[in-house]
Amino acid sequence: MASESSPLLAYRLLGEEGAAFPASGAGGPGGASARKLSTFLGVVVPTVLSMFSIVVFLRIDATGPSGLRVLPQGYGWSLLYGSLLLGLVGGVCTLGAGLYARASFLTFLLVSGSLASVLVSFVAVGPRDIPLPPRPGPNGSSLPPRFGHFTGFNSSTLKDNLGAGYAEDYTTGAMMTFASVFAVLFNGCTGIMAGANMSGELKDPSRAIPLGTIVAVAYTFFIYILLFFLSSFTCDRTLLQEDYGFFRAISLWPPLVLVGIYATSLSASMSSLIGASRILHALARDDLFGVILAPAKVVSRGGNPWGAVLYSWGLVQLVLLAGKLNTLAAVVTVFYLVAYAAVDLSCLSLEWASAPNFRPTFSLFSWHTCLLGVASCLLMMFLISPGAAGGSLLLMGLLSALLTARGGPSSWGYVSQALLFHQVRKYLLRLDVRKDHVKFWRPQLLLLVGNPRGALPLLRLANQLKKGGLYVLGHVTLGDLDSLPSDPVQPQYGAWLSLVDRAQVKAFVDLTLSPSVRQGAQHLLRISGLESDFQSPIL
Repeated sequence: MASESSPLLAYRLLGEEGAAFPASGAGGPGGASARKLSTFLGVVVPTVLSMFSIVVFLRIDATGPSGLRVLPQGYGWSLLYGSLLLGLVGGVCTLGAGLYARASFLTFLLVSGSLASVLVSFVAVGPRDIPLPPRPGPNGSSLPPRFGHFTGFNSSTLKDNLGAGYAEDYTTGAMMTFASVFAVLFNGCTGIMAGANMSGELKDPSRAIPLGTIVAVAYTFFIYILLFFLSSFTCDRTLLQEDYGFFRAISLWPPLVLVGIYATSLSASMSSLIGASRILHALARDDLFGVILAPAKVVSRGGNPWGAVLYSWGLVQLVLLAGKLNTLAAVVTVFYLVAYAAVDLSCLSLEWASAPNFRPTFSLFSWHTCLLGVASCLLMMFLISPGAAGGSLLLMGLLSALLTARGGPSSWGYVSQALLFHQVRKYLLRLDVRKDHVKFWRPQLLLLVGNPRGALPLLRLANQLKKGGLYVLGHVTLGDLDSLPSDPVQPQYGAWLSLVDRAQVKAFVDLTLSPSVRQGAQHLLRISGLESDFQSPIL
């Protein structure tokens, strides 16, 4: 099972350099060069490009401004295009993080140029009528050509666009709502985890991930707001709703917009695929799901987990069968929300447990923000798609049950135990023996056990006598600690706890080391129980 140097723990602890993988993992000796990505290349670039992938160029029609088809269309053609692009992305990711970083930087430059051309076009291009993609009429007939309007900067256009005005999505025929629009737009914010997924490839993950993610989010947020403002100030509602590729029609050089679209999509795909493969490889290395993820353990001589990349590629290829983006948007968004809710819940649990190894440096962090994040994610899940939300929660419950049934990596520790300790300590401090009263007396039994093999009936009898009180099993080991190399009592606790489990009694275990049984019994008498004096029967 997993140890404390497990890859999955390393991915999530984001600690010291060199702790991201064990020696034989994906970042082992042969993969040292792949772990030297800077904050910019390893976090800022993939995060920005992933977050641009949906919102900046919402969806792509293969229809140019003139209405001519650029590529053959249809479900089969779309599946073919997606499979070819996925093969290209998978090839880059299979060759390692170094090639991925260089490809991401190249696409970053292309996207930046494309964005710059779009922003300049809003100012440089004059008002014009833009032909809209043709829509089929009744009985297969064609509707007359329709046009959207680029008005230039016009306050009337901005005023007309301020309302919600949900309409039918011309690519799917479905009526849009707040939840459906949120589901599409939210996919543009999922790149926030791109840097964290690459933690094993970074020079200094504890610094690069928070700094790079915040820089990328701030930069992307500024671009989003600017584009939303410029679009609503210059494009009428008809153009915004009927042509998702209107940037090309208003661009000074339309091919550059198309280059930006494909570059952004490719980079987002690479970021998602390589990030997913690293986490999948960590899950496989920790043997959390047994043979199901066994192929993801395969690595190259340089430490690149190409088996996990191919595994992820196969899963994505299955998803491509669904077709249009809007068909998948709600389901993908719900799964992302589940993942984010789980991250928030983990942070909330660690904060409530006051775990000493959990010391977030973000000054605005608190358990209130974690709780708000969990509640917000769950609320939006059910607003977007109650069925998908219920199914995702059920799937998460089944996976948790499977991990519990398989035993789980106990060396990781359980946050539930930390939460219990925190609460028990808090309420024990509130327990004041000076406020005891006879009306609320409960027995506190100390059972001295010499030979546990023949004491099972006595253990069960004392368990019945305690009647909601405190029950302690005591045992004295003869010896003098000064003359022994180590404490012989500590290794015995596991066996005694197993005895309690087997006897099915609700009892605590207290062991001591003493030169004589009499002195040991006196020790147990004084230290056992919730009070300074053990005022209940001794068996």
